[in-house]
Amino acid sequence: MATLIPDNPSQPKPTGLSEKLRGYWEIMRFHKPIGTWLLAAPTVWALVIASDGWPAPMIFAIFAMGIVVMRAAGCVANDLADRNLDGFVARTRQRPLVTGVMTAREALGLLLVLLSIALVLVAFTNSLTVQLSLVGAFLAMIYPYMKRVTHWPQVVLGAAFSWAIPMAFAAVNNSLDPALWWLFAANLLWTVVYDTQYAMVDRDDDLSVGIKSTAILFGTLDRRLIGLMQLAALGCFIKTGSEFDLGWPYLLSIFAVALLFAWHQWLIRHRDEAACFRAFNQSKWIGVIILLGIVGHFWLTPVSAS
Repeated sequence: MATLIPDNPSQPKPTGLSEKLRGYWEIMRFHKPIGTWLLAAPTVWALVIASDGWPAPMIFAIFAMGIVVMRAAGCVANDLADRNLDGFVARTRQRPLVTGVMTAREALGLLLVLLSIALVLVAFTNSLTVQLSLVGAFLAMIYPYMKRVTHWPQVVLGAAFSWAIPMAFAAVNNSLDPALWWLFAANLLWTVVYDTQYAMVDRDDDLSVGIKSTAILFGTLDRRLIGLMQLAALGCFIKTGSEFDLGWPYLLSIFAVALLFAWHQWLIRHRDEAACFRAFNQSKWIGVIILLGIVGHFWLTPVSAS
């Protein structure tokens, strides 16, 4: 793929208020909500399990707002880190920091505001959750830089997206059930799966600018290694169900996820960019299916089964 010549990001364009507001909207990815879906999924799974099916409204509201704020903060941090590289990648060359609609100083100010809001939100929980939130924020902020030093940035992203799981258990129970780490592992593996599919879309551009990813590391073994991680994720999901005594609705949802995993293997078989992106985009339904299985357990199975 030919290297693209980016617009000059060092000279901000004169912008009107509407264009500036659109830049703020887009840098927080409010126009692309799939990332919010993917972060919300493990968070809500954990809240429902930790609460035996019925999260307290206050806790649920805090985490719902926190999902939106931290996903936005992560996107802003990512664009700040990649502002000198995004112009060379076809998918990202119209981001606000590349086109000059926003300046780096404006983006940094927005990031600090978002992190401050997140801190205020988590302060309404308990000290354990606050302590865990600092680790989560650290993971979210370092992720963009991992693409420069390791071919495994997807693992760091998986840890960042999965960190809401121990936070949810801490907020609900003020303790960490050891079994939660099976759910953590399942979500981490699933994140690496879908983000590797996502990275397959950008593989040629990433190679040209020196960005590292699991898609580049795996090379022609990408489908096989994605398949192994899908199997491992399914195993961890099943172990989660065993540890928390989740019944048939949950097991049925995991079976449905296995079918979707198989479908995604079929989609990416030729490594076509559009098909790989389609597989990534459909991952949001996996989160919904698992949530339905968890909720179904608490709503449809006898109390004694819990």
